[in-house]
Amino acid sequence: MERVFQKAEPVWESGEEQKMNEQLSFRIIAERAENMRFLTATSGEYQLFVNGRLAAAGPAKAARGFFKADDILLDPFMKDGKNVIVLDVLYAGINSFSLQDQDPFVQAELRCSETCMAWTGQDGNLSAWHRESRIRRVQRYSYQRTFSEAFRYSADEALFYTCEDPKLSAVCRGKNPCRLMKTEEKRIFLRDVPYPQYPDADALRLVGCGKVDFEKSCSNPVRDRSYVNISERLRGFTIEELEEHLSDEAQGFGFIPGPLPLKTEKTGVFGEGIGLEDGYLLAEMAFDMTGFIRLSVSCAEACVLYVLFDEILTDGDVDFVRLGTCNCLKYYLEPGDYSLLSFQPYTLKYMKIAVKGKALIKGAGMIQFKHEPVSRRVKLPEGDQQLLSIAQAAEESFLANAVDMFFDCPSRERGGWLCDSFFTSRVEWVLTGKSVLERAFLNNFIIAESFPFLPEGMLPMCYPSDHDNREFIPNWAMWFVLELEEYYGRTNDRELVERARGRVFDFLRYLEGFENRDGLLEHLDGWVFVEWSKANDWVQDINFPSNMMYARILQSVSVLYQEPSFAQKSERLKRLIRQRSYDGQFFTDHELTGDGENRNPGDKSEVCQYYAFFTGIASKEEYPQLWERLVKDFGPDRPKQVYADVAEANAFVGDYLRLELLYLDGQYEKVLADMRGYFAPMAEKTGTLWEHNRPEASCCHGFASHVLYWLARIYGTEEKEQK
Repeated sequence: MERVFQKAEPVWESGEEQKMNEQLSFRIIAERAENMRFLTATSGEYQLFVNGRLAAAGPAKAARGFFKADDILLDPFMKDGKNVIVLDVLYAGINSFSLQDQDPFVQAELRCSETCMAWTGQDGNLSAWHRESRIRRVQRYSYQRTFSEAFRYSADEALFYTCEDPKLSAVCRGKNPCRLMKTEEKRIFLRDVPYPQYPDADALRLVGCGKVDFEKSCSNPVRDRSYVNISERLRGFTIEELEEHLSDEAQGFGFIPGPLPLKTEKTGVFGEGIGLEDGYLLAEMAFDMTGFIRLSVSCAEACVLYVLFDEILTDGDVDFVRLGTCNCLKYYLEPGDYSLLSFQPYTLKYMKIAVKGKALIKGAGMIQFKHEPVSRRVKLPEGDQQLLSIAQAAEESFLANAVDMFFDCPSRERGGWLCDSFFTSRVEWVLTGKSVLERAFLNNFIIAESFPFLPEGMLPMCYPSDHDNREFIPNWAMWFVLELEEYYGRTNDRELVERARGRVFDFLRYLEGFENRDGLLEHLDGWVFVEWSKANDWVQDINFPSNMMYARILQSVSVLYQEPSFAQKSERLKRLIRQRSYDGQFFTDHELTGDGENRNPGDKSEVCQYYAFFTGIASKEEYPQLWERLVKDFGPDRPKQVYADVAEANAFVGDYLRLELLYLDGQYEKVLADMRGYFAPMAEKTGTLWEHNRPEASCCHGFASHVLYWLARIYGTEEKEQK
């Protein structure tokens, strides 16, 4: 590994390495100088502040046992004289899809040019404090992510971030810096993906306000699996261990709407401040954005402040548990002035600020957390506002889901899912002309030494992540092979393809173990996933969409590694699937086995037809009537009664495979018409594109940005003017 740090060593608080939801804050005072840089690597998550201003957040994720160091230029944040630099690091200590559970450490140093001025470890002067403002015993935020957030703040909390006098670190309840111990050496390399951007956004307008009855309670609160199923395989604090029960508590609040406060254009959304006494405000952002929630609050007496949020309004209000998440922040505030900032990034268009007691709300908004500004734009017809809004929504969806790797969604998961990445990686190429994120994403799967809890040869469905529950999707590992083939076509990166050889052939050996006497995959283990539709009910015993993908990846392996035998095997499978799946009108989804015989129950889905054409099982020349039927009778305007026995497709992946097939057939007008039908309502409602074709799940999904790929192929791209 390359040497990243000059003097810094990996450290953590002595005796606290097994503590869940633990925050350490490293603090140094530095005189302003040119080319001042802060380097850090950690197994947790961090925020870096200079004089109280957010300078960076991270880290970029890597495969288990590897860590990426950020090298952050501080010059834009420094002032003349002394500067206060604070690194907040949070160690969750639980399993998740968004961050792997690995032993806690921080390795950091402050440099001026090439001179090391402060560092962690032996003889280092980068001290750390154990922060008590964070309430540790809180529920998980979601099944896929780590913890919710709740805090107890005193008025002098901000001094830790802004006061030059090091003695004022006594805001940590009078404690001295904590005792740090050196941890094991870590395999660290410099960040290999772009650094994010942090544009600041104020709330656009107020859409509601009123009083709150905090004494009510909910007799039957919604409690998701991350709240009630804490165990060895889903770690966290049990209900009995919690100090705060955020979702139970907030579901009991009684909101009584009232008139909106008066304001003028000159004073903005919050004017000189809006006073609340046991009341609430409902604010709307310009679109469904992702980042760190910020609030400016003043209170003359102690109060409790809550922020409830979501991507949409449900019956005119925020349903903060809609997504299987605890979209609730809680702050206990002593008298004083506060600039509050969430530690974790969240996704929202609407935030409800509720105050138990009295407080003056001076401002609210978000410091966004998104991919660096992209260099290209799609050339679209002037004046076509609907198409422009769809493209803008697609770009925002990409930016929010491509911070340090490809996410599925930036809200409940922030997980690096295969299959999603196949589509999002195409958008990276369209918007940047490069495949930097994609290379790093694929490389994480390749360099990992092993995947604990998964069968030999299987790839994780998302990574880097923990899979203690032993869950995996064999279909998603097939998409890894397809993406590798496309990546090679885009980049000609033979070196990475060769390093992936072992992963690919180990996976094929795994699949061979499920081949029946005909060569079809039968009784696949794991979560056999076709798409979010009725098709997922028909995945056993012999699932044809899965076998279609199997035939397709055998063809890919033949091309990638010059193995003709795999192409021959692929052709045999294709012929067999045509014989067994096609019923004369449609391709059916599965066969059932038993008593030595196979029985086809005739179940068929729309998405199965798209898999058939996408994988080369079918072509419009061989199946002209089916193709014509799909083009004319299916899509966003399909009447329910038409082919009612063919289960409707969902956005992922059916609608996208449909559009891809229409695009490949050169039916651009049909692509654009279907695109408007699918995506115009999404762009209008949230300014982003969704996981499903209805707003019942994530409303900002990375794969959905693939819209830009088709638009770019139809209209072309041009270089953006950089500000």
